[in-house]
Amino acid sequence: MKKTIIILSVIAMFTSCNQCRKGGEPVQYPESKSCDTVDNYFGTAVADPYRWLEDDYSEETALWVKAQNELTNLYLSQIPYREKMKKRLTEILNYPKEGAPWKKGNRYFFYRNDGLQNQSALYYKNSLDGEATLLLDPNKLSDDGTVALSTLGISDDGNFLGYAISRNGSDWQEIYVKNIATGEVLADHLVWVKFSGIAWKDDGFFYSRFPEPKNQRSGINENGTLYYHKVGTDQNADQLAYQDNTNPDLSFSAQVVGKRWLVIYGSVSTSGNSLFFKDLDNPKAKLVKVVDNFDNDYGVIDEIDGRFVVMTNLDAPDYKVISIPTNNPTRENWNDIIPSASPEVLTAISHVGHRLIATYTKDAHSVVRIYNTDGSKLADLDNDMIGSIGGFDGEADDTETFYTVTSYTTPATIYRYDIKANKSTLHKKSEINFNSDDYVTELEFYTSKDGTRVPLFITHKKGIRLNGKNPTLLYGYGGFNISLTPSFSATRVVWLEQGGILAVACLRGGGEYGETWHKAGTKMQKQNVFDDCIAAAEYLIGKGYTSPERLALQGGSNGGLLVGAVVNQRPDLFAVAIPQVGVMDMLRYHKFTIGRYWAIDYGTSEDSPKMFEYLRKYSPLHSVRNGMDYPAILVTTADHDDRVVPAHSFKYAATLQNSEIGNRPHLIRIESNAGHGAGKPLDKTINEAGDIFSFIFFNMGVEPRF
Repeated sequence: MKKTIIILSVIAMFTSCNQCRKGGEPVQYPESKSCDTVDNYFGTAVADPYRWLEDDYSEETALWVKAQNELTNLYLSQIPYREKMKKRLTEILNYPKEGAPWKKGNRYFFYRNDGLQNQSALYYKNSLDGEATLLLDPNKLSDDGTVALSTLGISDDGNFLGYAISRNGSDWQEIYVKNIATGEVLADHLVWVKFSGIAWKDDGFFYSRFPEPKNQRSGINENGTLYYHKVGTDQNADQLAYQDNTNPDLSFSAQVVGKRWLVIYGSVSTSGNSLFFKDLDNPKAKLVKVVDNFDNDYGVIDEIDGRFVVMTNLDAPDYKVISIPTNNPTRENWNDIIPSASPEVLTAISHVGHRLIATYTKDAHSVVRIYNTDGSKLADLDNDMIGSIGGFDGEADDTETFYTVTSYTTPATIYRYDIKANKSTLHKKSEINFNSDDYVTELEFYTSKDGTRVPLFITHKKGIRLNGKNPTLLYGYGGFNISLTPSFSATRVVWLEQGGILAVACLRGGGEYGETWHKAGTKMQKQNVFDDCIAAAEYLIGKGYTSPERLALQGGSNGGLLVGAVVNQRPDLFAVAIPQVGVMDMLRYHKFTIGRYWAIDYGTSEDSPKMFEYLRKYSPLHSVRNGMDYPAILVTTADHDDRVVPAHSFKYAATLQNSEIGNRPHLIRIESNAGHGAGKPLDKTINEAGDIFSFIFFNMGVEPRF
């Protein structure tokens, strides 16, 4: 009988969706039963009435998901331009896409998508101007495009490809091996792999794995290990390379440097790592501890003349490059090679062609500088485009490398870089049905609540009028040292074509200005992130770009948390909010999969009474304010998200729907056979983007013209 009631409530919604946009009759939501679960935090009782939705395998949860999706699909189906939106998205995305090539042995490898393929395929060439050979097409691994390539590793002799696949967007990986010359997929099949590289040494490789979980989707992942797999053998015969039985929270990753050195990183969070190494060419060699704490980040770039070249933020919030001798790696023997370039932030470095190629972030966009291996500067990269620059893969003896430049209005443009001549030449330009010359991106700065100066990228058609009537999409993240540098999104082209403004705020908590900027948006300073976002909205309104009736807020993952928290605090600023795969339950996030890793940014509800109260105050699930008029909200998540489990969004949506927060729609869109976002098939991407933009325009009262 309960199922019938739920379906009837969906049917009742049919006649009310046009009214709800205008503040008329409320949406009739499916039933979300309330249970009597209560948790005690330092003497404070906190109810969790929708705890039952955490059971993602239960029939009851499945019925709730089905009813919510039927309601959302019915609402969206009433938007007259929804299908035209998806058609235009399909037209825009139907162009050849190619990634920057990288060289391994005598072959050039690269990804290519012919246009509307759900997944990009892997190709190689024997020479740069030679014929491309298809090496691996993930589109043939499933009927619906839900199997994606996630990690690659090519053997040092160039004969074998180790590749990991992900199913349905999961973080869990399966590793296979392919003979590159013959195209034969070998019998090797490794499972329960997660957050792993494929680090080759001789006729095998190192990889990371966890014990088989009892609950694959939401169970806690503990006791990470590092193994060595020899090609042609069963996984049960793999050799344990490293583990730590004293700390179940630890996980490990491996790197083979100079074809000789095994480098092991240990981590308990998203920031900071320990560092060990071992000489694989010496059978008697022991594992050497270089760093046995998690206070800073260390990444080995290469081994040059008996010294590891390492990028670190030790005593350098904006990062620097140091050298560590392999024969005596104690701290007193470390030397700076490339010192901190503050206020520029070192974000990546590679050793190619006997040069160190360093990429910096300057006011949230990329600049690249070239150094000798001793740290003396040679030149700046001869590319002055304002955007994001990445690539520069290769080996020490290479004479060339490739990099990609992109911006908010320009899709990936690939350049070949002649290392000795310091000269870039165009290698491949994307051909897309979009005239980027009609648009402009401006970098502006605004002042946050406490006086902090925050960068804001604003992209729009040239000649736009600042009359407060422009539909505007504000996007933010603000966490985990991640920088929002300019990037091209073909799906956002529809928004821009329809006169929409795209505003991307580089909030504290990110990495745009180094570790100091990052820490200023963590734990007991997390409110700074929300204040920065609120100030960005106020700036856009105050400058006449838009108005609260034409402003939407969007963010994913940690950015979904941002959207939920900001909307709870300032619902008056926005017409629409799109929290995607968000961390919405700040009291229990650390109890699922690898959520505990995020505690370095958030703290946990178990740390102290003060930390518990701070988290509860901004937690989107726990701070919904009755009596306030909320914007229209479309929550998005996916049934196989095992990073930010969908229970976050389920419980948040149920809370919204059962609160007194106005008559505008508060819906949830739950994607099937998808995860946190990586590897999502193109057709699912198009459908989701079409639904999101249709929902935004509809609830702003703006009708696009196609």
